[in-house]
Amino acid sequence: MKKFFGKLWQGAKRTVGHIGKRNMVLILCVFGVGLAVYLNFLLFNGGGEDIPYGTSNMADNYSADDAAASNSSLEGVENYFASTVLDRQRARDEAIEVLRTVVASSEALETTKTQALEDISVIARDIERESNIETLVKSKGFEDCIAVISGNTVNVIVKTDGLLPGEVAQIKEIVYEQTGTEPVNVKIIEKSM
Repeated sequence: MKKFFGKLWQGAKRTVGHIGKRNMVLILCVFGVGLAVYLNFLLFNGGGEDIPYGTSNMADNYSADDAAASNSSLEGVENYFASTVLDRQRARDEAIEVLRTVVASSEALETTKTQALEDISVIARDIERESNIETLVKSKGFEDCIAVISGNTVNVIVKTDGLLPGEVAQIKEIVYEQTGTEPVNVKIIEKSM
């Protein structure tokens, strides 16, 4: 057993020696940024409420106290959308900054620099597509919307009191036209007003 781990350690040292310590650090930084963006996505996406399509979580009869609570809830929903957009932008800015550092590094391997440039291009493309989806969904009458592209899946958070099946189809069609993502890979999350 000790012999096995000794050989494993020697192999790891040789690999680091071939790649170089600085390049290994850069690779780990890029991996760390990717992990941070993914975790941010999971945290921000976890805040949405999954509400069955066509249902509402609003009561039919409510008092003045309920109306005041509803107004503060509305402010909470608006704050949710604003803070989510800011969090998403902050995470992307951090990721792009790390990738630019890799590209500017004289110590980085050319393959690492090329991969960093490709990652920057993917982030820029996703930003444009998300913006297009959000604009088109809002043009269908929704007050607010956030789209998040993560690989081959797209999550769309919509401010609504309940989606009708036709509205779900419209949103999925918009996502398909903008990204080519199959409807089965599109998750629509309703954020109630």
